[in-house]
Amino acid sequence: MSHQYREGWVDRQIREAQERGEFDNLPGAGKPLGNLGDPNDPDWWVRRYIEREQLDVSGALPAPLVLRKEAASFPDSLAEVRTEAEVREILEDFNRRVKVDRLRPAVGNLPPLLARTVDVDDIVEQWRRLRESMAPPPSEPAAPPPPPRPWWRRRR
Repeated sequence: MSHQYREGWVDRQIREAQERGEFDNLPGAGKPLGNLGDPNDPDWWVRRYIEREQLDVSGALPAPLVLRKEAASFPDSLAEVRTEAEVREILEDFNRRVKVDRLRPAVGNLPPLLARTVDVDDIVEQWRRLRESMAPPPSEPAAPPPPPRPWWRRRR
């Protein structure tokens, strides 16, 4: 019983391209593929793609890690906020999101990954010091402009 190979459409396209020489003299021909990553890591190719394309994968992080990164950015990320009331509102919203995240069910047999709430008063105080350090030094009041010259002196 002999098995006969039937060339499919893809195989035919590749064979014809080879016959035309389209794979000859490609950049990197004859060179090793380079570091392909850890052979035991099934996601090595995803990591290489993310690195090569310089993708922002922060949206793919678990919620607790996103919250931890956000907390680590306080108070610097609040530098442009103008009022203490707005800063407090932002921080209280952050603490609310942390508490909501804690209600999600655990996945797997590992302990759940949690983010901590922040001390609103402490961060507000840090924000005040940051804003004071960013404020321009008070300048001397500008001297009043000289009074206009009388009309008879302007004619000269």
